[in-house]
Amino acid sequence: MLGNIIGIEENSVYVKLLVSLNEVQGLINLYVVMEEPDRIFVGEIVNIKDGVAIINLVGEMVDQRFVFGVIRKPAFSATVKLVSKEKIPLIIGFDQYEEDKDLYLGKSPIYEGIPLGVRINEFFSGHFAIFGSTGSGKSCSVARILQNIFYKDSAIPYKASILIFDAYGEYHTAFKDINQRYPNIQFKAYTTNTKFGDSELLRIPLWLLNVDDLAILLGAEKNTQLPIIEKALKLVSVFGRKEEEVIRHKNDIIARALLDVLSSGRPPGQISDQVRSILSSYNTKELNLETIIYQPGYSRPLKQLLIIDATGKIREMELLITFMSSFLDDSLELDLPDGSYMYGLKDLLDAFNFAFISEGSLLNEHVYDEANVLKVRLQSILNSENRHYFEYPEYVNREEFIRRILTAPDGRKAQIINFNITYVDDRLAKAFTKIFSRLFFDYSKENERAKTLPFHIILEEAHRYVQNDHDVDLLGYNIFDRITKEGRKYGVILGLITQRPSELSETAISQCTNFLIFKMLHPKDIEYIKSMVPNITTEVVKRLRILQPGNCIGFGSAFKVPVLIKLDMPDPAPSSASCDISENWFVKAGE
Repeated sequence: MLGNIIGIEENSVYVKLLVSLNEVQGLINLYVVMEEPDRIFVGEIVNIKDGVAIINLVGEMVDQRFVFGVIRKPAFSATVKLVSKEKIPLIIGFDQYEEDKDLYLGKSPIYEGIPLGVRINEFFSGHFAIFGSTGSGKSCSVARILQNIFYKDSAIPYKASILIFDAYGEYHTAFKDINQRYPNIQFKAYTTNTKFGDSELLRIPLWLLNVDDLAILLGAEKNTQLPIIEKALKLVSVFGRKEEEVIRHKNDIIARALLDVLSSGRPPGQISDQVRSILSSYNTKELNLETIIYQPGYSRPLKQLLIIDATGKIREMELLITFMSSFLDDSLELDLPDGSYMYGLKDLLDAFNFAFISEGSLLNEHVYDEANVLKVRLQSILNSENRHYFEYPEYVNREEFIRRILTAPDGRKAQIINFNITYVDDRLAKAFTKIFSRLFFDYSKENERAKTLPFHIILEEAHRYVQNDHDVDLLGYNIFDRITKEGRKYGVILGLITQRPSELSETAISQCTNFLIFKMLHPKDIEYIKSMVPNITTEVVKRLRILQPGNCIGFGSAFKVPVLIKLDMPDPAPSSASCDISENWFVKAGE
């Protein structure tokens, strides 16, 4: 018997110890049972002072099973005993380990040798978050956890799809040779390094992007910028396709733009120059500067009708207007691209330029400047190394694109897909993660069999991407918030890994159901965790500052109680080690 209950206050039970603290060491964080004739309560020793142990109630034993939570408090007459090591797995470990249902995480540093883990379905069917300061062992532990999923002898997670957005290129070394150890498991890597690398270059088919994607990619910040993006996307359906497929549309939109110029009231010289400029860049075989215009008795090329006469007027203005009007077709409508045809950055830039021509008279100076920023950014992508990310070699639809992502070089299913986004700036990295996440989410949402092929999107340095940014105001939603709120229904699950939880979207973090928290030091982050993370206790928060590297506290729906876990080192390890200063600084004398 450990002692006698002498007081009960809220969730704490005070026990006067009957054992000598000199003889019994290390009682803190051990579990005890408080037995009544018809009930067994379970608690954790959290403090000892003046021979009195403070025990926090955590649950009950019912039919040899641990049940979290208590309805009433134990009686003062209850017998208080330490839980035997043989019974501890019922509280913090596996009741009975099953390879295809359980995930081993690590061992208990409190109860030596006790393996700890979770039910795979209870952990990976919901969004989860992994927090930890730099140097806390977070990256190594993430690699180890993922390795534990696949390092199984008889259970093969062949249909798993783990999509890692790797902010530092750390995880490639941890998984690149996994197929040699487990032939049924495939690793596939994409890189943003356009110069060299042993991975496939990350490329996105531009025609799979919608208005929202382009707004994110081009850094739109104002609602007034969205109409010009939508207009350009509608126009790209004309400028990005073969002329014979869209010549009526193309003639119609060029003619309307020219009619706006002809009726603008500008000086004749400006009108003539602008018409020539438009037709030099945008024309068809039926409507161009060399198009022959026939009149009774003679014919002339269109460019001759633009000549200014001696009085300073365009004499053939009426004929030009009549000719342009002949191309108008009110039955035609421009639709947004549906992903059924390919186009490139140059086509999109042409569409932007023409959108400015056709909408120029409708844009005031301020709105024009805001819209022009988008065109400048698109031009910047086209003229930089970043253009390579949008140069997809052939047409694919969304379903085929996703299928290719999930297919290893040998044609089999890839289970781990790593996107190394190290070589792009934060703005473009955020755009990539949002665009890919939206593609996977929409694919799953529209796929009747979505839950049979779940996607787990792991975001390293998630605070860079999953932020309280302005997407909700601009687009009406944030893709990460939407996934955390709706993704479980469609089998799209987020894993948020970060050293700065206070910078994460509040909506996203509030939807996470499981947490692994490593050592945290920043007061703002600790306070944020305390206020935002569901069901976190004061005792858990107190431990965060003193955790050793590689140790974390796991809690949430997959854990019976908050539990301290020491994770094994990954094999092989990710490339996350700090720079060895002494090794690089010093050389032996004489060398």
